[in-house]
Amino acid sequence: MPRLLKKYRNEMQGKIKEKLGLSNLMEVPRIDKVTLNMGVGEAVTDKKVLEKAMENLEHISGQKPIKTVAKRSVAGFKIREGYPIGCKVTLRRERMYEFIDRLVNIAIPRIRDFRGLNKKSFDEQGNYSMGVSEQIIFPEVDYDQIDAIRGLDITITTTARNASEGRALLEEFNFPFKK
Repeated sequence: MPRLLKKYRNEMQGKIKEKLGLSNLMEVPRIDKVTLNMGVGEAVTDKKVLEKAMENLEHISGQKPIKTVAKRSVAGFKIREGYPIGCKVTLRRERMYEFIDRLVNIAIPRIRDFRGLNKKSFDEQGNYSMGVSEQIIFPEVDYDQIDAIRGLDITITTTARNASEGRALLEEFNFPFKK
């Protein structure tokens, strides 16, 4: 069992329950899944770029990513419907908690000029989305092996009913939000 999951069940759930004034432990919000998405626009002209991006995402997540394809043709971007234009991974259960642990304790502190995560990135359902501009903040990515610096989107889906519950949950997980 991951360290963070153990901590959530033993310590965090009680704190969040008190903080939100909930009556039942099952009402306490929890993290449902973490989705990592890497959009690779250059994949239209060079298929090897997408393979490298998928390799990077696999190292970061520990899970094989799936290709995402264009939903419709856009002449301005020179893409057609069905063209592979990115990749994504959905993490659940143990891998999800291990990724969040690495994200908060290792990757985020390595971001240059970091001043805290934006509190306004929550949606109405309490899910949090953030973008990372460089994949090299993750220790799993070997700096010498990458062909280009790419960013990725990280979406943390929670069972929270609103943004304030989601914020309370992620603050317990030590996410460094702006003051």
